[in-house]
Amino acid sequence: MLDPRIYDVKDEISWCPGCGNYNILPSLKQALAELELQPHQVVIVSGIGQAAKTPHYMNANGFNGLHGRAVPPAQGMKIANKNLKVIIHSGDGDSYGEGGNHLLHGIRRNVDITHIVHNNQIYGLTKGQASPTTALGQKTTMQFDGNTSDPISPLALAVSIGCGFVARAFSGDKEHLVEIMKEAINYKGYALIDVLQPCIAFNKVNTFKWYKDRVYKIDDTSYDNSDRVAAFQKALEWGDNGIPLGVLYRQEKSTYFDRVSYLEEGPALVDRIWQPKDAERFMEDFR
Repeated sequence: MLDPRIYDVKDEISWCPGCGNYNILPSLKQALAELELQPHQVVIVSGIGQAAKTPHYMNANGFNGLHGRAVPPAQGMKIANKNLKVIIHSGDGDSYGEGGNHLLHGIRRNVDITHIVHNNQIYGLTKGQASPTTALGQKTTMQFDGNTSDPISPLALAVSIGCGFVARAFSGDKEHLVEIMKEAINYKGYALIDVLQPCIAFNKVNTFKWYKDRVYKIDDTSYDNSDRVAAFQKALEWGDNGIPLGVLYRQEKSTYFDRVSYLEEGPALVDRIWQPKDAERFMEDFR
């Protein structure tokens, strides 16, 4: 195994003390080290938000984009260089709100990337507005009378539209989180992990204790994560009745590279030697 410290940087971390991101970051480093991935083999992609600061704190290739726009550049990087491990780190607002449309069509396209969502059920960077996963009626810094929109169930949504790898983890259980990350990174296709984490500054409801008292690990000996209907039902479990952790759904399916033959064959696009004459057959259609 590699030393996880190869991913360390000297930059000062600006997250609030007690933020769940502090456990997600070393979990990512540990997972990559156990997979024996060198920094140059990995690219961390993000949009805007507290979770989206992750590329700043990793000694690896990184891309920090626009709010809700992490998926398109991540797909482009993987398509250009299929040898890279492309990992998105983004928040619930960035992924399910501003980036919701890209998430849906990223899953449909099924490019081989890992999408890790830091879900604290609030907009943490922009001072505590309700996010797409904030509970109905929950009061926030902007919704003084309570959130008036129903929360989405992101994992049920992912299962329903055919995402091949759908999982949930908790920032308070590093060992389990590392294993889920490793499995998702190794999965061939679009892998979504929803990581529950507390925002101590702006979400006083979904605290570390609130999650800790409700999460439970799926029993892999009795649960069949290849059963899509069962996975959808499991994804809908929430709140006081328990919140399942683990791989809710896994199904092997053709990836974007399998469907586009010139990407699957030969070296990565960035390694191919192109000549002007190579474009001639494409230009003929426009003459």
